[in-house]
Order: sequence, then structure tokens, then C-alpha cells
Amino acid sequence: MRISRGQEMKEILWESARGEAFFSAAVGTAKIFESRGSFRIHDYVKRRFYHQSVEEIKEENGSIVIEGHFLDASPPLRYRVVFSGRDEVGVDFDFQVLENDCDLGKVNRSYLIYKTSADERFFGFGAQYSHLDMKGKKVPVLVQEQGIGRGLQPLTFLMNLFAGSGGDCFSTYAAVPFYLTNRHRSLFLKNSEYSLFDLTQLERVTVSLFSRRMRGRILRGTSPLEIVKNFTRYSGRIRQLPDWVGKGAIVCVQGGSAHVRKTLKKLKENGVPVSALWIHDWSGRRKTIAGSQLWWNWEPDPESYPDFAELVQEVRKQGIRVLTYINPFLVDVSAKPSYNRNLFLEAKDKGYLVKDINEKPYLIPNTDFSAGMVDLSNSEAREWLKEIIKTQYLDVGVSGWMADYAEALPFDCVLDGGKNPASFHNRYPEEWAKLNREAIREANLEGDAFFFTRSGFTKSPSFSTLFWLGDQLVSWDAFDGMKTALIGLLSSGISGFSLNHSDIGGYTTIGVSWLPCFGYRRSKELLLRWMEMNAFTSVFRTHEGNMPELNCQWDSDDETVRHFAKFAKVYRALGFYREELMSEAFQKGYPLARPLFLNYPSDPETWDIDSEFMLGTEFLIAPCFQPGARDVRLYLPAGQWVHLWTGEVFGSAQAGKWVTMRSPVGKPPVFYRKGSAVGNRAVEELRSAGVLD
Repeated sequence: MRISRGQEMKEILWESARGEAFFSAAVGTAKIFESRGSFRIHDYVKRRFYHQSVEEIKEENGSIVIEGHFLDASPPLRYRVVFSGRDEVGVDFDFQVLENDCDLGKVNRSYLIYKTSADERFFGFGAQYSHLDMKGKKVPVLVQEQGIGRGLQPLTFLMNLFAGSGGDCFSTYAAVPFYLTNRHRSLFLKNSEYSLFDLTQLERVTVSLFSRRMRGRILRGTSPLEIVKNFTRYSGRIRQLPDWVGKGAIVCVQGGSAHVRKTLKKLKENGVPVSALWIHDWSGRRKTIAGSQLWWNWEPDPESYPDFAELVQEVRKQGIRVLTYINPFLVDVSAKPSYNRNLFLEAKDKGYLVKDINEKPYLIPNTDFSAGMVDLSNSEAREWLKEIIKTQYLDVGVSGWMADYAEALPFDCVLDGGKNPASFHNRYPEEWAKLNREAIREANLEGDAFFFTRSGFTKSPSFSTLFWLGDQLVSWDAFDGMKTALIGLLSSGISGFSLNHSDIGGYTTIGVSWLPCFGYRRSKELLLRWMEMNAFTSVFRTHEGNMPELNCQWDSDDETVRHFAKFAKVYRALGFYREELMSEAFQKGYPLARPLFLNYPSDPETWDIDSEFMLGTEFLIAPCFQPGARDVRLYLPAGQWVHLWTGEVFGSAQAGKWVTMRSPVGKPPVFYRKGSAVGNRAVEELRSAGVLD
């Protein structure tokens, strides 16, 4: 069976393997282990049914219907396959086992098997941090914590030993059952249940799903960008950020009202362009084994910010916005020194928290405390939490917030109305973003306020206003460090998350007090290099990390301040181009930050590159990922490229070329296409800002 592109069937979009079943089913039992938002799934398949008969092929209302039985089941199980909705974008598929029971139990697994080739490469699957090309991998599609270490040893072993949260190279906050290939083929699932894409066989793809019904779409497109455009018609597209975001850096600040004012004064004295102060600890801080965490009770802390509403207006009068923080967890603050409302107890009394099998609030461990999770399947709970956002955030002039977490819904919880948590788990991040978006819209602040999320699923771009890549380790590596921030940026962009960014310098710091053999602290060089990379992404935002006192910060010394001011100006100078790209992202779904192959798909060299990226079509950036390195080897696609800092021209009009470029701190390899009006204007903007000689 084949699905082809075009009337003449010159290119095969999807093809079953000759002599093999293209659809199969199974009876299985899964054991799911959860620890602090990290999940391990052990699937035990009692029997998989491979013997597929095709007994009837017919047309119904413009759809192709295939029916038959799995003859190796007892009794034989009837199935139905429907291909429908064929148009210029693709074709829908709906595979379903019609009978649920057999002698081994209930059928609860389905499998789609089809043909690939040894040279076909697979990209996408959401925010994937360690691998851009997934050929040869088994890719689980499960929203969860990304983990700490993610294969970096012995850190990952220790995190698994003590907390079960080490993760691996596939654990991610934002998983999407979608891919595109270098052969311009694509497929995605519409299901929200756990799925696994097995790409380990050279000439076979097997997609498995924890459901007896698999729905999806086979996409067509003449280029990777066209496939992204066609996919985002389904997943949704992110709107442009408010204009004020592009005016400068979003600076994380903690420590109370007095410290906020002191920080603002320092920023102004050093000429740092600032769009917003992100008062991360507005709800109050608490000490935990992870360092400094917040009190998850969504109101201003009466001790640290007694004048919070006045502070917001004071900052705003200076042309700078205020951002804060929220997540869908609540903690009992009875032990907190001071508070006005105990939102955990309110939600508990109203029955608004996710419940355990005993119908009590499901308390989910975090570090050394536990928290309840608001049940977003409960319409009353949604309205209650939405009202808190309106009154505690928007009514006092807050212009945005980090909408954190949302990836930890337990599989064994009880939801409102008996909804299935196994189906709702991956959808919970979508509902979390939708709730935040509704609060902004209902307050008539769409286009002026925004929020950013780290967890996501297929349709999250329909609701979220911005994404960020979560909690990278303050290291350089491709396990959990700075390199993963770039790979995650590129893979998520392919998957519909067109506006994304990372914490400058990373987040996860590990102090030597409780891991005496291992310490991960943000070095000065790492911070400076991360600033250089993020100036060419959607948002230029700092984070102090979970142990601020152990990390180098933007204001640690004169050099860090100068460097931060310089690249905040670079970010601001490129605002005119980001505006153009954000409009394109909303109209077509194209990501701002792109792997080279999105712009140069006919160049086979570009499909291997995960260490450099393009901002739109006009800029090429090659960050430095090695401490102490002052040279970077990079690839310039065909054409002539102007070095941003010197004006020198490199490259060849006939073919792509590998070059080694000097990369001193403060002048990473950045190029724009020769003759580019965007590039020429950027140079003038940077000269006007005093960044270029």
C-alpha cells in the first residue's frame, strides 16, 4: 500500500513493507514509576497480533476503508482502517481495533509499521535536547521532567539513586509525536496517549501507541519549511510577542523590593537596555535541598514585597515592565512566616486538586516538600485559578510570568468526572497554557501581556505565547548543558514551537555541600558565551539559578556587566528583523531559530549540523561550546557571507564550505548574507548602538 505525492505518483509519502502487516495490535500491561515529575515506563506485552488479513477495500464518502481481522487472536479481532481528507496538505489515517476483548484480556496497544530507507533521517519530536537526527533511536513521546544529568555520569547515576530524576537523552518537557525527514516526508499522531517511535531498523519504522485506536496524518510538502507550515495548521501557531519585549533584556531579580530598586538603578547606570524585570521570587523564597525555591502560593510575599503593587507601577513609569512566576502546584503555607491566603487549603476544601485513589489530594514530592496539583480537567477549578491570575497578576499591572511545570500529572491519579489520566497526562500542558492565555484574553490584555511555558504537547503553540527550554545544567555539554539549549531550540522549532529561548547561563546548579565530589557552578566564561548565543534568539532573559550565590551573574564584575550590556544591545538592534520573523511565524509557523537544513535542504551537508543555527534566512550563528576555545569550525552554505564584526566576506557562491573562524569572547562567529538588506540595516543599528566600530 502506498500514499504518493502528486497525480503522477512520482514520490512515495508512505509505504507499507511488502509481505508484512502495516497495522497490528496487542494486549499489554504497563508499570509506570514516577519520581518528582520523571517517569519510567515498563511495558509488558502479553501477545502481539501480527497475522493481519485484508478482506475488504472500499470507498465510503470519499474515504478509502480497509477492513479485516487479526487471525492470530482468539477469537479473531476485527479492525478497520480509514484514509480520508486527502488534499494538498496530506491525508488522515484512523486505525482501530473494533473488538476490545480477546482470551488474553483487553486490546490496548496498536502499532503502525511502514517502510523507510537506510539514508532517511528523522527530525522533530518536540524539544529534543541531545540529538537532532533521531535515526537509529527509539523516541518516547511523553511529557516529563527533562532530568538532571540526562546521561552525564556519574551525575545521572547519583540523581537517579537519590531522587529518581536523572533522566536520559530522550526525557523532555515538550514531546510531540511528529517528525519530518530529509526525504520531505512527515507523519504525526493526533492521539495524546503515550507513544514510541522505533527508528532503529534501517528500513522499517514502527510506531506503537497505548491505545487500540491510532489517529494521525501523513503530511506532504516540497520542502522542510512547507512541511512545518502544513503541520502547524494543525498544531497552531504562536502570535507575535508584545512590542515592548524586544526593547532589551528581561532581567531576573530576587531579594525583595529594595533589591529590585537597587538592581534597576545599576542597570540604568551601566546603559543596559531592559524590557522587563522578572521578579522571580515575588511569592517568597524558601530554602530546600535544591537551594532556593519559591513558596507555591500565588500572592505577593508580605515580608519581601509589602509594596508589590506600588513597585510594579513605579517600575512601569520608567518604561520597564514587571514579570512574575506561577505554576499549577500549590503548597500548604501554614508554616510560612506570613501570608494572606492559603491557596492550597482553599483548593483542597473546594475539591479542586488532583486526587489519589482514596479521593484525597494527591501530594506530589518535589525536592524536600510535596505539593498538590490543580485539576485542570475540572472546569470550576480552572475558573478559580484563572481568577487568581487576574487579581494577583494582571490587576496590579504585571505584564507577564513564567508559567512553569505542568509535566508531572500522575498516571494513577483521579481526575474530575473520571477522566483518564493516561490520556490527559500529555494534554495537561496544553490545558495549562490555555488557562493562562484565557486569563490574558479575558482581561483584554492580549498583545500586551504574555507568559512563557516549558512543558508542551502537540497543540501547545495554539495557546502558549512563548516557550523556554527548561532547566539546563550550568555546563557546556550535550547531555544537559549549553549545547542542549541549542539542540532543543532547533528541534522544538521544527515541531511548531516557533518562539523559544533558554535561561542565559543555565539554571541547575549543584552545590558541594551535599555532593562533595561534584560541583556544577556557572562559570564566568559559560555565562558570557550563553549571552552571545541568546542575543540571536526570541528573548534575551537571565536567570540566577537555583543557587544564585554559587553562580556567576550578569553583574558579578565589570566585564560581565559590559558584556551583558553589549549583547542586550545586539538583541535590541535586531528587533526590526525579529518582528518580521514573528509575523512570518504566526502566518506560516516558521521558527525564528532554524537548523541550516530548513533554509538549505538541497545541501546534504546541512542535515548533519547541530552546532550552529540561523536566525531566519539572513543570519548564521556558530556559538562556542568549548571552555577556553578561541576558534570555531563551522559550515557556510553556498553563497557569500559577511562576518558581522569585521565586514570580511567568506564563502563560495558555487558550494558550501567549512571554515575555521576566530571566536574571541565578545565576538562569536556571526554572519549575514552578502547584499542582505536586513544584514546591512542590522550593521547600521549596531553602529548606532555603539556595538560595532
